[in-house]
Amino acid sequence: MFMNTMQAAWISRYGGSDVLEVRSVGKPQITPDQVLVRVRASALNRADLLQRQGKYPPPPGFPPEIPGIEFAGEVAETGSGVAAWKPGDRVFGLLGGGAQAEYVVTHERLLAEVPKNLDWAQAAAVPEAFITAHDALWIQARLRPSETVLITAVGSGVGLAAVQLCRALRAVPFGTSRTLDKIAQAKSLGLEAGLAVRENFDELVAAAEQWTGQKGINVVLDLVGGPYAKACQKLMAVKGRMMLVGTVAGGSFDVDSRYVMSKRLEIRGTVLRARSLEEKIQVTQAFAAEVVPLLASGVVRPAIDSQFSLAEIAKAHQRLESNETFGKVVVTMV
Repeated sequence: MFMNTMQAAWISRYGGSDVLEVRSVGKPQITPDQVLVRVRASALNRADLLQRQGKYPPPPGFPPEIPGIEFAGEVAETGSGVAAWKPGDRVFGLLGGGAQAEYVVTHERLLAEVPKNLDWAQAAAVPEAFITAHDALWIQARLRPSETVLITAVGSGVGLAAVQLCRALRAVPFGTSRTLDKIAQAKSLGLEAGLAVRENFDELVAAAEQWTGQKGINVVLDLVGGPYAKACQKLMAVKGRMMLVGTVAGGSFDVDSRYVMSKRLEIRGTVLRARSLEEKIQVTQAFAAEVVPLLASGVVRPAIDSQFSLAEIAKAHQRLESNETFGKVVVTMV
């Protein structure tokens, strides 16, 4: 019998991980230009934690009660106007929300094909990390071979994707973390050197000078915000570019015009979730053309911290909130 319901993670009210449930809800319906995907795995992001806390609602059209912004799965059904996909195709992509469920609907051009060498958990760990890092570094920051890059929170999913994409472009990645073990682990993926940073940012400035022979860092990918963004202005090279991606250490910081003006720095913020459909299509298609082949050939690969079933969604949130993760926390629907 054809079922019009599905299982989904559900935010019963705003609060801690204990507000999460698994509920039977209505299966989404497609329009002519949409694809229905049977989700096999999703991955957690800070956006999911904030949505659960009532601090980061999804864009209009996405369910506020169902978290999840990335997924991997099989095409289950296509709209009458869809030409790019057919049932059974393995796909992954980003959504405004609702991905931690058995089914999602999305525009056909917001999907990319999953390489054959990736299983579902690996595929689910890719979209947010690699699309964010690729768009920020390769496209917006205009990263070039031999340039130096500083990645804060280098042990995060985006951080580890950024390390590998730097190496793929023959740039030189450096990183920060709160613990030395994550620096050591990131070196296995191509990190040149790193520093454990807690409160002494003068050490970071000195380290950057040593790493670059006093030339300064060309590109900063700041996944943390607050004092990190302030300190990084001092350690950047002339015509350096800073990409602001995260705010876990604070949503505001001082802009020091002595450095911004004298070095002619660029400071740019970026976010994917709030972009228009056309902008999201552009970054997805660029990812499909430039990054998916690197995944297929093994030049870059996803980093998974841990896996949980949908029934363990609360435990998955607790793991991400522990700040002990190295790579992505994956939730499987299989």
